[in-house]
Amino acid sequence: MELAKRMGRLGTETAFEVLARARALEAQGRDIIHLEIGEPDFDTPRNVVEAGADALLNGATHYTPSAGIDDLRFAIANDQKRRKGLDAHPENVVVVPGGKPVMFYVMLALLEEGDEVMYPDPGFPIYESMVNFMGATPVPIGFVEDGSVFRWEVDDLLNRVNDRTKLIIVNTPSNPAGCAVSTRDLERIASSAVEHDAFVLSDEIYSRILYDGEFVSLATFPGMEERTCVLDGFSKTYAMTGWRLGYGVMPQWLAPHIARLVTNCNSCTATSTQMAGVEALTGPQESVDQMVREFRRRRDLVVAGLNRIEGVRCTTPQGAFYAFPNIEGTGMSSRGAADYLLNDAGIAVLAGTAFGARGEGYLRLSYANSYENLQLALDRMRAALESAVRVAT
Repeated sequence: MELAKRMGRLGTETAFEVLARARALEAQGRDIIHLEIGEPDFDTPRNVVEAGADALLNGATHYTPSAGIDDLRFAIANDQKRRKGLDAHPENVVVVPGGKPVMFYVMLALLEEGDEVMYPDPGFPIYESMVNFMGATPVPIGFVEDGSVFRWEVDDLLNRVNDRTKLIIVNTPSNPAGCAVSTRDLERIASSAVEHDAFVLSDEIYSRILYDGEFVSLATFPGMEERTCVLDGFSKTYAMTGWRLGYGVMPQWLAPHIARLVTNCNSCTATSTQMAGVEALTGPQESVDQMVREFRRRRDLVVAGLNRIEGVRCTTPQGAFYAFPNIEGTGMSSRGAADYLLNDAGIAVLAGTAFGARGEGYLRLSYANSYENLQLALDRMRAALESAVRVAT
């Protein structure tokens, strides 16, 4: 039997494919340093684990309302008010198993075939995958290297947005570039969204992993409360990737429809996971602060090390835990360099093209690994890439 044609439009997340290849090499006895997967290498804080375990032991094994338990929605709304200044209430919150369903459900609820969707490229690959799956029209917006940092080409976005633009996806701090969209650029995007009656999906999953300054949410600008869904969650901030817990904070006119999609697709998010989420938001936050400090230390090591490699230059990430070095000076393609580093140097990284066509000439490295492993990876990478450059010349 043939698959539906729309399955041909569905992409994937290359990180899991590279992980499988790296595991296969490890099974052959190879020593592989993993810099491909975008998840914290820290354990979930013990108080959060205990809250989830206690919930199970105390009978939290049944269905919940599709939008989530009241305690968690209340805790999320309060957290968003306190950290970001959002005018959030429990009625604005829909809890889902991970962050991806927020993207999928918002697009299912809003997009018709042919609607234009603007999104970052290079960017999280599921954006483009879901846009294509819906039959919408993708409008990728690139990045430029601006001195020591990346900058989203907001001027290009503003020049291309029009009355056919139904959805704008903003990700700050970003995966894979690690850049933060400036307050001035967020203000310009907000004004354009209002002018063209576009909805915005603001992916703020890395909002707690910001190294300098205060996080600013697009949803706080004039006119944006009724046209923005904020995507956030627990995976990155609390090292809870395996728990599958995310949420959207959205206008009250949209929330019941997203909850209806949850009913049809998932019924609800696991009860004990939600109760662990309450503890994560309301309990001690020292583990988050400690994790961000360690990520900053690793970032500085990785950026400095990459910039010492012949043919490589690397901007300084402002948030998240990814480095996105430019390797054009090596003469290698992104995919070629990624394959070479895995097979010859034992370093699992991702090609920049795993995040869109405009990622050619780049690699993505996750520095969610130990300081010692990162130093070893940099030594191996320098030897491998500089050797390849010498052979090529």
